[in-house]
Amino acid sequence: MNILIFGPNGSGKGTQGAVVQKKYNITHVESGVIFRENIKGGTDLGKKAKEYIDRGDLVPDNITIPMILERLKKDDCKKGWLLDGFPRNPEQAKALDEALKGAGIKVDYVIEIILDRETSKNRIMGRRLCANDNNHPNNIFIEAIMPAEKGGEKVCRVCGGKLSSRSDDQDEVAINKRHDIYYDKKNGTIAAVEYFKKISKEKKGMPKILELNGKPGVNEVTGELMQKLG
Repeated sequence: MNILIFGPNGSGKGTQGAVVQKKYNITHVESGVIFRENIKGGTDLGKKAKEYIDRGDLVPDNITIPMILERLKKDDCKKGWLLDGFPRNPEQAKALDEALKGAGIKVDYVIEIILDRETSKNRIMGRRLCANDNNHPNNIFIEAIMPAEKGGEKVCRVCGGKLSSRSDDQDEVAINKRHDIYYDKKNGTIAAVEYFKKISKEKKGMPKILELNGKPGVNEVTGELMQKLG
């Protein structure tokens, strides 16, 4: 199966994407990784992309989409893929849709994790890292994984280790900027999702649209996702 996944930063999109990848043995394709691989590999598209990036400009779609298309045609994507991080606006959604059609590649599912902006922001800013194991989940805004208290300080709920926060998780300006792009209903990522919803209605449910409530815990969201994917 071929899947597009959408969700704001803080929604658990990466976590759910990893679950789908493992469950269905498909390839998780991230747009940022594609850029880095092309630039590092010195491909023609990578060289062109680097010129824009070095100038601080956005890489145009006529470079980005061929990169993505080339990646999706590789052998490890023959059993299916999950594309994460693209498209980010309705123009990109349309261009990607047309490029995939031209290549004879269909999108089977569009997964949208729905979460309000305030909750998304709190989840990012509330993340805490355990000094003993970064995989121990701790978040001051999520009751199910709230850090423990010891001597008046918050400590890891799993092992009691010392907690810290990543500097980028506390960069409110950067978080707001990313969310400005995502939640823009006219020109942002939500508008890109709406493009595929419109296509689905016109084509009698293809691709299938799976809307997930991102507010419950990770396991609950995973359960809903697995049920809808069948």
